[in-house]
Amino acid sequence: MTDQIKSIRNVALAGHGGSGKTSLAEAILFNAGLLERHGKTEEGNTAMDFQPEEIKKQQSINTSFFNLKHNKFSITLLDTPGDQNFFSAAKTCIPAADCVGILIDGVSGPSAMTEAAAVSAEEYNLPTFLFINKLDRERADFHTAVDATATALDKKILITQLPIGKEADFTGIVDILTGQAFKYDEKGKIEKIDIPSDMEDDIAMAKEEFIENVAELDDDLLERYLEGEELTEEELKKAFRKGVLELAFYPALCGAATKAIGVEPLLDFINDYMPSPIDRGAWIATDSNDKEVEVVPDPEGDFSGFVFNTIVDPYAGRLSIFRVVSGKLGKDGNFLNVNKDSKERFSQLLEIAGKKQINISEAVPGSIVAVAKLKSTLTGDTISTSEDIKFASVKPLPAVISFAISPKTKGDEDKIHEALRKILEEDPGLQLKREEETNQTLLSGAGLVHIETTCDKVKRKFNVEVAIATPKVPYKETIKKKIRVQGKHKKQSGGHGQFGDCWINFEPLPRGKGFEFVTKVVGGSIPKNYIPAVETGVKESSARGFLAGYPCTDFRATVDDGSYHSVDSSEMAFKLAGSLAFKNAIEQAKPVLLEPVMKVSVVVPDEYTGDIMGDFNSRRGKVLGMDSEGTKQVVNALVPMAEMLRYAPDLNSMTAARGTFSMEFETYEEMPHDLAQKVIEKTNAEKADN
Repeated sequence: MTDQIKSIRNVALAGHGGSGKTSLAEAILFNAGLLERHGKTEEGNTAMDFQPEEIKKQQSINTSFFNLKHNKFSITLLDTPGDQNFFSAAKTCIPAADCVGILIDGVSGPSAMTEAAAVSAEEYNLPTFLFINKLDRERADFHTAVDATATALDKKILITQLPIGKEADFTGIVDILTGQAFKYDEKGKIEKIDIPSDMEDDIAMAKEEFIENVAELDDDLLERYLEGEELTEEELKKAFRKGVLELAFYPALCGAATKAIGVEPLLDFINDYMPSPIDRGAWIATDSNDKEVEVVPDPEGDFSGFVFNTIVDPYAGRLSIFRVVSGKLGKDGNFLNVNKDSKERFSQLLEIAGKKQINISEAVPGSIVAVAKLKSTLTGDTISTSEDIKFASVKPLPAVISFAISPKTKGDEDKIHEALRKILEEDPGLQLKREEETNQTLLSGAGLVHIETTCDKVKRKFNVEVAIATPKVPYKETIKKKIRVQGKHKKQSGGHGQFGDCWINFEPLPRGKGFEFVTKVVGGSIPKNYIPAVETGVKESSARGFLAGYPCTDFRATVDDGSYHSVDSSEMAFKLAGSLAFKNAIEQAKPVLLEPVMKVSVVVPDEYTGDIMGDFNSRRGKVLGMDSEGTKQVVNALVPMAEMLRYAPDLNSMTAARGTFSMEFETYEEMPHDLAQKVIEKTNAEKADN
C-alpha cells in the first residue's frame, strides 16, 4: 500500500484565466485515452468545463477533477479557475493538491492571478512547475515569458525544456537534462528526433546553467562539478528532484495544449519529479486543546480527511469532495464531522471524473474522493474517526463588490434566500447579508461577473430569477449645533386628554458615538416612569431623520425639565412629546449628511502606485501611506463608499489585472454640501415617486 501511495500525484493546474489550463487538462485526458475526442473550450465540449455557465462564458468557474493513469502512476488533475471573479474556488482547492502547475500564456505572459496562484502554492509549501503554453501562437516567445514570470514572481526559474521552432513553426521540445528531443505532427503524434543542429549551442548553454543550479543544492556535487568532473544523469535527476521538493526554484516546461505538444514529457515530469503524499509529509492539525499535532499519511492510522469543495444539486443533494490525509476509507461507513461534532454516514465512495462520478471501493492517504448527501458537512470541515484533530480551513478571498438583490417575480423572496443559501455552500467566496439601514439584501463577491454568474446558477438550479442593482449607500444624518427646545403634546377631546411636556438639550457628539440619552430632571417635573417614553420618542423620530429620511446619529439628548398632568399624562403622551422635541430641534441644529468611509488597501506592482494614488484623489479619497508586501506595494487610503461601489473593474483596467484590493468600513464623515444636496434631492424625489 505504501507503493500505491508513492505512485499518487495530485496536481492543481493554476494561473491566470485564458492561459490554457482546461485545454491542457483536455489534451492530457485525450492522450490518456479517457476521452473520445479532443474538446475545445471555445466549442463548449471539454471534459472539465461542463457547467452551462462555464460553456456560456468559455472559462472555468469551479474547480474540476479527473484521475488518469500514466506509466503505473495515478495522477489527479485539479483544473482551477483563473479569473479573478472565481479565484476563491482555486484558493480553497490548492491545499488539497501536493503540487501546482502554473500555466503561463506564451504571448501575454503572467498576470495578477499568476502571482496569486504562486502565493497560494507557497503558503502550503507546494512544489510548483511552470508550463509556458500557447507557444504556437503569433508573438509567443518562451524566453520573454520566462523572464517576465521570474520578475513577477521574484523566484528563480530553471529552464527544463526548450521549444523547437517558434510561433507557427513550433513543433516540439528538447529535454535539457536528458538531451532528448521530441517532435509532433499535425495530429499531435509524438516522435523522438535528434536535437536540431541550429539548437545545439542553445541546448549546451541551457544544460550548463541547469547543472550549475542543481549542483548548488548538494555540496558534494558542487565540489565535483567545480573540479571539472562530469556528473551522471542519475545524480542530476536526484539533485533536481530534491530542489523541486524544497522549492528551490520553479522548473519551466513548454508546450501548446491545443496541439497536444508537450503532453507526454509533462506527464513523465510529473511522475519523476513531483511529490507523492508521502513526500509531502505530515499535515498540521490542532487537537482538542488547540495544540498543533502532525497527521502523517499512514494508511494504518485513524482516518482523517479535509473537505475542500462542495457541489450542490437541487435533486441529488450535496456532494462533498475531500482529500484523505490519513487512514483508509471503504466504499461505505461512518465518520465524525469534527467541526460540527456530528456523525455522518455515507453509502457510496466516489471518484470525480469531470461531470461524472465513479464508484470506487477504497481510498488511501492522498486520494481525492467524494461522498454524497452528508447532513451537515461543508467546505472547510474536518472529517475523521477521531475527535482529536481539526485541519485549518482555507479562507476565501474577501468580497470586494456588493449588489442589492431582489426577486424578479413578486413573492419569491423566500425562494431566493433558500437558493442562495445553498449556492453559498459551494461558493465560500460569496457573502449574503441584510442591510437594515437601507432595507436591502446584499450579495457580495469578487466582481460583477461573479455575482451575475451566481444569479444564472440560481435560475438554472432553482428556477428563481434574481434582479441585481447597485446597493444604496447607508447615509446617516447628524447635527452640528447645540440647542435647547421644548416638546409639548397636548390634546383634549372629551374625557381624559393627552398631555406630555419636556425640555431637551440636543448637542453633537464625536463621530461614532451614536445616540446618548441623559436625564437631569429635578424636582419631579417629569415623573421617572415617563422619562423612558421621552427617550423612545426621540429615538424613533431620529431614526426617520430630517434631510432625506436617513437615521440621525452622534448626538446627545439631555432632558432637564418639563411638566405633567396627574390625569391626562401617559407614556404615549411623553413619547409624542420626545418626538416633537427632536423635530423642533433638528432643523435649527444645523443638520448635515454623513457618508460611510471605507479603509481601502490596494496591492499593486510599484509602477502602478502613482496611478492608484491619483485615482484615489479623484474619488475624494485620502491616501494614508504605503507599505511593502514582497515585491509589491500596498497603498492604504480612506475613500467614501459611494466612490468605491464599482472599483473592482476600474482597478483591473488601471493595472492590467495585476492589482488586488480589500476594504472595510472605517467611519462616517460629513459629506460635502453640494454632493449632499444632490443625494438629498434624489432620495426625496424617489420617495415622492413611491
